[in-house]
Parts: sequence; structure tokens; C-alpha cells
Amino acid sequence: MSAQLIDGKKVSSEIRESLKKDIGGLKAKGIDPCLSVVLVGENPASKKYVASKEKTCDELGIKSVPHKLPETTTQEELMSLVDTLNNDRKVHGILIQLPLPKGLDEKAVMNRIAPEKDVDGFGPQSLGRLVLDEAGFLPCTPHGAMKMLEAYGIDPSGKHAVVLGRSVIVGKPLALLLLRKNATVTICHSRTADLKAECLRADILCVAIGKAKFVKGDWIKEGAAVIDIGINVTPEGKIVGDVDFDAARERAGFITPVPGGAGPMTIAMLMYNTVQAAKAAAE
Repeated sequence: MSAQLIDGKKVSSEIRESLKKDIGGLKAKGIDPCLSVVLVGENPASKKYVASKEKTCDELGIKSVPHKLPETTTQEELMSLVDTLNNDRKVHGILIQLPLPKGLDEKAVMNRIAPEKDVDGFGPQSLGRLVLDEAGFLPCTPHGAMKMLEAYGIDPSGKHAVVLGRSVIVGKPLALLLLRKNATVTICHSRTADLKAECLRADILCVAIGKAKFVKGDWIKEGAAVIDIGINVTPEGKIVGDVDFDAARERAGFITPVPGGAGPMTIAMLMYNTVQAAKAAAE
């Protein structure tokens, strides 16, 4: 029996519909939710992501203000732009598209964004609030993963969740969000001994390591929920996840497709955070 698909497009579409009502309410009060996206350089994947975010803003009625800077932009110039956006009361959310070109200090730039405009949820205050179980902006991809579990009635409480990947933007915050929902969480990474055995223990397996089809079908526990956050392009130009989808689907209970799983949810949660920022500014 093959696994039930977790349809990220469908869940994100429902979130976007509910956001339209919130945006309409804000506009009725004279508040125009505004997201400023900063793109430095010519990275093709980054350009594609930014275009997708701008398109979603247009569809929802969120004002999108792009800042497209050359590869030669200095650290000082980028920091100065962030300061300008921090001080612009019409801008509610600031997003710096990562990765930045070599020579720019990503951490310093992310730390410079005003906490109330950190809609990516990567700044020290946002991540600190997550650790402290306080309200704040949640990183979009982990938040989207949790929303997909919720939409399909997959309750992490009492379950064993395994997170493969320990990045600050996905793995670590996702592990904390699963803990918040009372899962028992194991974080695995490149130095973990016997990855297959760890994955086989997972009732909920979340994979975010950026290696095409790395997790094999026989690594999946029968009936497990599999959230594949990887996006990889094969030499043939096909987009695949970090999990061998066809083989994993034969054993899993639920599984996200790639594309059409985590990707649409990430953008939906970015829009959600931007609307929350506009609401907070209105208050």
C-alpha cells in the first residue's frame, strides 16, 4: 500500500485564502502590508525564489518592494540598506535572500534586521524566542512543515521524531517545534553513527540535508510520516528531494512530494509572518 500524499500546494492555498481576509481587514484600516526583499548578485536559484515570492505578494495584495543589488555590493552598503528599511515605517517585513555572495557576512546582516521585521525568523531574537517558547516569528520552512503535519492530523505528541539535518534555518528550529508539540526528538547529521538505524526509529522523519535521494526506501519505518524538505536538481534537470520518493512511498504512511510539498509552504508562511508584522505595527 502506498503512502498518502501530503499536499503542500493544497495546504498553502488554504493558508493564503485565510490571509486574504486579514490583508483586506488591514487595508480597510489604511495599512498596506509591505515586504521588502533584498537580492544581492545573480544566483539563478535565488532569482527564481525572489520572483516566486514577488508573484505571491501580488496575488495576495501584499506590497512587494524589491532591492536588487550587484555582486560587487560591499558589507557597508548592505548594512546601510538594512538600516534604511528598518527605519521605513511603511516596510513591515525584511527578507535577505540567502546565500549572499562570497565576502559578505550573512550572520552580521541577519542580526542587523529589526526583530519586529524579521519575517524570515532567522535573527537572534526570533530564534531565542523559539528556544524560550515565547511568541515570535517562526522560521518559514520549519513552520510550514508543522502546518502540513497539523493539516493531515499527524500529532507529534508522544511520537519519535527524527530530524536529519542541523542547519540554523531548518533542522534546529524544526526540532524545537517538534519538541513544543511533545515529540521525542533525535537530530541526526553527517557524523551520526548508523543513520539508517536512526531513521528506522522515526514515527515522523524530517529530512533537510540537500543530497538527492539520500534517504532510501528501506530507511523508512512502516507507516511513518515523511517530510522531505530537500530540493535538488538532477543532471537531467529533474527536481527531486532528499528522500528516494518512489521507494519510500511504499513503506511510509504519509509523505510529501518534491516539488509540491515543503516549497509552497515556505512561501505561505513568509506571507503569514509579513501579515503578522503588519498587524503588530498597526497595534
